[in-house]
Amino acid sequence: MLRGPAHVTWCLPGGLSATAHILHPMLRSTDRILVSHAGTLPRPDAVARVFNDGTDAELERALPDAVREVVQRQAQLGIDIVNDGEFSKRGGFSGYVRNRISGIQQRSVPAGEGPRAHDVTARDRREFPGAFAAGVGPFRGGGTANQPFFCTGPLAYIGKANVESDIARLKAACEGLEVEPYLPAIAPGTVEHWLWNEHYPDTESFLFAIADALHEEYKAITDAGVLLQIDDPDLPDGWQMEPSWTVSQYREYADLRVAAINRALDGIPEDRVRLHICWGSGHGPHKNDIPLRDIVDIALKVRAQCYSVEAANPRHAYEWHVWETTKLAPGKSLMPGAVGHATNVVEHPETVADLLVRYANVVGRENVIAGTDCGIGTRVGHPEIAWAKLESLVEGARIATKHLWGR
Repeated sequence: MLRGPAHVTWCLPGGLSATAHILHPMLRSTDRILVSHAGTLPRPDAVARVFNDGTDAELERALPDAVREVVQRQAQLGIDIVNDGEFSKRGGFSGYVRNRISGIQQRSVPAGEGPRAHDVTARDRREFPGAFAAGVGPFRGGGTANQPFFCTGPLAYIGKANVESDIARLKAACEGLEVEPYLPAIAPGTVEHWLWNEHYPDTESFLFAIADALHEEYKAITDAGVLLQIDDPDLPDGWQMEPSWTVSQYREYADLRVAAINRALDGIPEDRVRLHICWGSGHGPHKNDIPLRDIVDIALKVRAQCYSVEAANPRHAYEWHVWETTKLAPGKSLMPGAVGHATNVVEHPETVADLLVRYANVVGRENVIAGTDCGIGTRVGHPEIAWAKLESLVEGARIATKHLWGR
């Protein structure tokens, strides 16, 4: 029997209809610190070979075994709330959704002409031009694409078959295991980072149209009894895009994008939703990241039960202090990242435990889930390092449990 709390079997029967409304609440750390992670996991060879260069059909054939393998590995390691490794999300979060929403056109423009991608490192680039010229921040450099994407007509969700396949694969892989499945999906504001509006009359209309399309994906996931994680790096990292913005101006920007998330969540049970925010996955200086204290109240407006935030990253490790004065509403929980994507150093389990105990002492032990700063599967140097970090995360949660429950 794989690890999990006695008396609870979290995965749903493989034959359950995707349209059934399962309203059981999200797991909480009632008798120990539960463990999850933010998303991306190392791709098995069969997926890695076709992910970038293979056909869609080849990827579809590789996915069932790959998802089953990665779910079993998470469960065997002791991770409680598991996902499919994001193996079906070709092109990452700025890529997979292009095949799930209509009204989007990709076209070439001459170099130096047309819109540029939003640069979520702009403030850092201004202060560290030499470092960026030397290749710092390879994952989210932004700003130079010659084939931008345009919204040229009404946006509509066309990804029903895709999301149903994601759900079916994950549920089949979880069957018989004591794990809770979750699937991540992108936030409207993060879509806006790379999609240029040529159709809607204003920004609000554009954002809400994206939200209405994404609502279909969100609802399909939660209707199937799977936990929904909304990935919204836009909420913190959008601050870097325009160095002239004041904090007050940025708060207005962020508030509208949170309103778009909540529109996309209309009618979806709050206790089936987790929000993940981060400051981008680029390995740059991050000196000009907006502090969490400046936007935490806005993030907490998202109708989610759990909030996943960076905590291991050395630029944001101090921000546990934010929770001394910012109180979680009753029934809410926090998933601080206790291992990170910004370094290949594998965090010691005692360091992980110290972080988790620190958060538990501030927000309550039952309100803490052990997590990662961001998806680590493709952001550290090798799959062996990623899995070692997750192993350390699980062991650290066990040590923290001993401190907090005395067993």
